Amino acid sequence: MGDPKGFIKIARKDSGNRPLHERINDYGEVEQTLNDTDRQLQASRCMDCGIPFCQWACPVMNNMPEWQDAMYKGDWKQAIDLLHVTNNFPEFTGRICPAPCEVGCVLALHEEPVTIRENEAAVTEKAFQKGFITPKPPKVRTGKTVAVIGSGPAGLACADLLNKAGHWVTVFEKDDAAGGLLRYGIPDFKLAKHVIDRRLDVLLAEGLFIKTNTHVGVDISAEELLNGFDVVCLAVGAMQPRDLPVEGRDLQGVHFAMEYLTQQNKVVNGVSFPEEERIHAKNKHVLVIGGGDTGSDCVGTANRHRAQSITQIEILPKPPLKRDLDNPWPYWAKVLKSSSSHEEGCQRKWNILTKRFIGENGQVKQAEVADVEWVKSDKGGMEMREVPGTVRTIDADLVLLSMGFVHAVHVGLLNDLGLEYDLRGNIKTNGNHKTTKAKVFTAGDALSGASLVVTSIASGRKAATAIMEYLGG
Repeated sequence: MGDPKGFIKIARKDSGNRPLHERINDYGEVEQTLNDTDRQLQASRCMDCGIPFCQWACPVMNNMPEWQDAMYKGDWKQAIDLLHVTNNFPEFTGRICPAPCEVGCVLALHEEPVTIRENEAAVTEKAFQKGFITPKPPKVRTGKTVAVIGSGPAGLACADLLNKAGHWVTVFEKDDAAGGLLRYGIPDFKLAKHVIDRRLDVLLAEGLFIKTNTHVGVDISAEELLNGFDVVCLAVGAMQPRDLPVEGRDLQGVHFAMEYLTQQNKVVNGVSFPEEERIHAKNKHVLVIGGGDTGSDCVGTANRHRAQSITQIEILPKPPLKRDLDNPWPYWAKVLKSSSSHEEGCQRKWNILTKRFIGENGQVKQAEVADVEWVKSDKGGMEMREVPGTVRTIDADLVLLSMGFVHAVHVGLLNDLGLEYDLRGNIKTNGNHKTTKAKVFTAGDALSGASLVVTSIASGRKAATAIMEYLGG
């Protein structure tokens, strides 16, 4: 620990966001950066606790005290080396992770945890600037071949470790560029795509093969896949969205959130769409159904489209501002979270049930909603009940369904492989990432259901370890 009293002398200082009136006019990253001196002072606040709960809370088990200390001392090389021991892509998690490590930080007891996430992003940026992150191809190749299906965080993390171990690894991606949801699910104002490309350049220089515009199960059959590789790892994500089967669902203007976000990310990248296919919020009343991060991303995008109004509704109750007694530190804090997109403007409402959509000439115009309350059922669980007399309508020219994802898409490759699924529809495994099909493994959201980017990275790394053991070391 560089400064034993750093946490006493230095207050938490966040980087903050770019001015609202400036950032809603572009798709540049919203978050600002601190200068090196301030950032190193923030690292000095780490207390190097005897039990690092921050590390316990981190899915990839980052060694927070060690790399924070190196950062405080200005040893950026050691800091990035320590980060890379546990995390393949700290530049991604440093930008978009909800930072469970900070929730577990001992200083969070006083609501002033170390700025771990921002520090992580700063270390990685400094490492790229100083040339510390360079291609390091394996010196020896094993001759074994592995196919990784999906180039999201789980797939890339798995592929990266397997390639570093000397196996020949090919990543297949159905879209025109690698990155999965990092590229086409997360808006540029949260994660600029050159950040992904920069890391991909390193992976490619290390000998990783990436084949884009290749839909496995369509362009390549399951049989060809199994015959062509020693091992297959499925990192296809949980891309089956949760739908809302109510009257009016088929009206024009009702879309899944990912349709909206993916199209906008492609537009930012220079792709054009015919007017009749373009999903745009300009001058429209936008209704976002779902209160999570994806819904927040829809809000931020709609603000940049200059929507006339934006309403975000959630069927669950409004979270408390402070931890409840049954939600103690260091567990994940179940409290109200507001994003930079919410700062830009929207109405947020909780305990709202969507009953139907109302249209005019085939175009959605309103949503009929009602209030609900959650009460304990006779069986002890929570039960939703509609509040009588609360039915009303909300103007909505554009409805974005952001209610999460249920599981991986079964139709196509997964069914063709003859895989088994668990009760939630996720790919069933033996507990060590191996599926019920010979030489087929899985990782990420396809295994666990929709989760965090950092959790997917951790899963990809564990899958790589299991595959290495399967291949003989």
